[in-house]
Amino acid sequence: MSEAGGGRGCGSSVPQRAPWSLVAATAAFCLVSATSVWTAGAAPMSREERQKLGNQVLEMFDHAYGNYMEHAYPADELMPLTCRGRVRGQEPSRGDVDDALGKFSLTLIDSLDTLVVLNKTKEFEDAVRKVLRDVNLDNDVVVSVFETNIRVLGGLLGGHSLAIMLKEKGEYMQWYNDELLQMAKQLGYKLLPAFNTTSGLPYPRINLKFGVRKPEARTGTETDTCTACAGTLILEFAALSRFTGATIFEEYARKALDFLWEKRQRSSNLVGVTINIHTGDWVRKDSGVGAGIDSYYEYLLKAYVLLGDDSFLERFNTHYDAIMRYISQPPLLLDVHIHKPMLNARTWMDALLAFFPGLQVLKGDIRPAIETHEMLYQVIKKHNFLPEAFTTDFRVHWAQHPLRPEFAESTYFLYKATGDPYYLEVGKTLIENLNKYARVPCGFAAMKDVRTGSHEDRMDSFFLAEMFKYLYLLFADKEDIIFDIEDYIFTTEAHLLPLWLSTTNQSISKKNTTSEYTELDDSNFDWTCPNTQILFPNDPLYAQSIREPLKNVVDKSCPRGIIRVEESFRSGAKPPLRARDFMATNPEHLEILKKMGAASSIDAEDGLRFMQEMIELSSQQQKEQQLPPRAVQIVSHPFFGRVVLTAGPAQFGLDLSKHKETRGFVASSKPYNGCSELTNPEAVMGKIALIQRGQCMFAEKARNVQNAGAIGGIVIDDNEGSSSDTAPLFQMAGDGKDTDDIKIPMLFLFSKEGSIILDAIREYEEVEVLLSDKAKDRAAILKGKMIPSYIINSNPEMENEEQPSSENDSQNQSAEQITSSSQEVDLVDQESPEESSLNSQPESPSPADTDNAASVSASEQNSKPMENHETTSLDGECTDLDNQLQEQSETEEDSNPNVSWGKKVQPIDSILADWNEDIEAFEMMEKDEL
Repeated sequence: MSEAGGGRGCGSSVPQRAPWSLVAATAAFCLVSATSVWTAGAAPMSREERQKLGNQVLEMFDHAYGNYMEHAYPADELMPLTCRGRVRGQEPSRGDVDDALGKFSLTLIDSLDTLVVLNKTKEFEDAVRKVLRDVNLDNDVVVSVFETNIRVLGGLLGGHSLAIMLKEKGEYMQWYNDELLQMAKQLGYKLLPAFNTTSGLPYPRINLKFGVRKPEARTGTETDTCTACAGTLILEFAALSRFTGATIFEEYARKALDFLWEKRQRSSNLVGVTINIHTGDWVRKDSGVGAGIDSYYEYLLKAYVLLGDDSFLERFNTHYDAIMRYISQPPLLLDVHIHKPMLNARTWMDALLAFFPGLQVLKGDIRPAIETHEMLYQVIKKHNFLPEAFTTDFRVHWAQHPLRPEFAESTYFLYKATGDPYYLEVGKTLIENLNKYARVPCGFAAMKDVRTGSHEDRMDSFFLAEMFKYLYLLFADKEDIIFDIEDYIFTTEAHLLPLWLSTTNQSISKKNTTSEYTELDDSNFDWTCPNTQILFPNDPLYAQSIREPLKNVVDKSCPRGIIRVEESFRSGAKPPLRARDFMATNPEHLEILKKMGAASSIDAEDGLRFMQEMIELSSQQQKEQQLPPRAVQIVSHPFFGRVVLTAGPAQFGLDLSKHKETRGFVASSKPYNGCSELTNPEAVMGKIALIQRGQCMFAEKARNVQNAGAIGGIVIDDNEGSSSDTAPLFQMAGDGKDTDDIKIPMLFLFSKEGSIILDAIREYEEVEVLLSDKAKDRAAILKGKMIPSYIINSNPEMENEEQPSSENDSQNQSAEQITSSSQEVDLVDQESPEESSLNSQPESPSPADTDNAASVSASEQNSKPMENHETTSLDGECTDLDNQLQEQSETEEDSNPNVSWGKKVQPIDSILADWNEDIEAFEMMEKDEL
């Protein structure tokens, strides 16, 4: 693994100006040494099983790539639920997410080097010809500089790197004459105007045709950019300079990195999330290793690996020391404030930080990499996928999962560095979950909600660029790959750049601008990779011993290894008072509260943390009064459980979270609004009734379909075009009367989700659905059914089941791609977490729609996306270490989410009155975060 060579030697120092070939060789030697220790005594996965899993990855890629080429190309991305391409301007805007789309066949370019890694050289040659023939980079469209750099410029350079490799081998690409490189150079020049700022930091967006700041460009007025957006350019831009000899690209990227380094917070050595591109002032002053900053750190270390410039390593080591000092709280990685780094900025983590264990492998810091990776794996085992964000007690914070590859990336690097077969089993789990829960007839669909298993009409290009590459490499032997992967480094989009670029066209001055370091542990600047006999002390079970304490951390909802808490115990001090443990009747708690902010800086810090937790706890308790979303899963031909729709719950009727799911065929009620006795009871008897929203109360509709013999009901919104992707979760309330007489389950679908079922009825007449609290395993749904062979092939878990064959598989396969010309489903994505809010105030009642008055909005207006789906608790209650020591039982206040500050005893009110200014400051922090 090329990236694992972050050190310069193995067991002894190597001169700082050693030839890069020596660096690469010693890196490989270090890897081999580490692997030999880990595999001793381990039970490796058989070669046959690894080959089987590798072949499975190839089939999955074919399914995704083939459907993109058939149904979407030349569009940028595939919409896998509606089997069509996503074209910018022809679909409802998804906000910043759409800035990656530039009408340049994004998925094809992003997949180029994946084709070669997966030994699909003929397909690669065909794809390169299509790119050269069809792709236009001169479109009048505003795109993200960051996304265009890592996906398109990186994709072209990765494709060029492997094209010249194949040409040298003499069998493929003999006609190739650097055409992809010329396209990359053209794109590079189109991105350069973005750097026209006083700071050298690029504008976040640029018009491919008109640049920035021109009236027709429709961009150039932005003032802020994220740290990762400005700091994730050096690999692609430097490679472009080294390939072409045009030094301007590397110069601009280096200038941006230099500016970010100079603007770091000098006392903490941390950087913020967003920065003003003109003044250099930090706009968001929280700091972590996830969204907004992640690849900035990655590119500092990898720039050293690729370019051999020591200043990049020195900067990375300085930042890494700060990360491990302040942000790392094993196994957690929590954002902090750059000016007050001992104060956590939030109590949740985002999914993008899953790359960090892989980066720690490259750094050579294996233990925390194992710890964080294991914690993330436990979250995945709980939800099948990693939620976009989750809290420190492992509750879902944002429920989406757009098929991100970062966890697979870290899994691959940990396996390459350790040789531990445990990580092969982790990869196997990822493959199984993708096939079980994300695979649909036209590709793989992102998860709209990991709790219900509902899908989103989205398959991002990075899924093909990264996920399949890392999974295939995880199971492949060296001879399975047609070139030496050790000769390349992965970009943040997993594109491959050759290491020999370090000695090519070195016209850039390597002036060391690193200055003003704090005193650091000397080990941060070691020029050697770890001595494996010390790192892994002759113990083949070393990794297991690190993972074992974390096995139940998620189930118990308790991060048990937080360093700061442990250190407080070792020092003899009592752990800080947490908001959720506070009892107004406890004199000791009141005394601690009085001391906060008065006795010492530590007490002041505890007081600020307590207030922040109390604000978040109050908000969380309000949300926890809401019911979670439900799922409607279409299980009949040709869907077979592969389409899952997000449904709103009802506050009456059968609770699907406590009872077995309801399964049945659907039938429309007459009258369709269900507001009077049904005239077609024979049609809905024993079936799930479809009812239109409006003209009466939800409970009245439920009673009418129940009296007609229906076993369940689905209310479909009458507001045409409404979707669960653009509206908050909707809950159906009762009519103010006793609703115990309603025994059937009732769910609510917005118009676009409901149209999928209505379109299916028009196409197939007989449509069977499953109403549940969470999508069910397809193997359980399909057992004993007449299943076409292509369905069995797409569900590996069904391979061992005896399935009768269908009479007409080909007809079934063509029929699965239903699309209504009048009501196409567009499950649009949310805007970026920092810029969108899906929550709204409850709807106003109207005479024409009195059920609106009885509806309950998922939450009051607040600022965090996806929190309209409440933060759900995992199994088990969390018991902190301090609670375990004190052996305190839950109080009445702890178990009652409706307890408010107004009911606390008087001393608390007087204490809080002294904190008004600080509370306002924390509220401002919340706004800054958004």
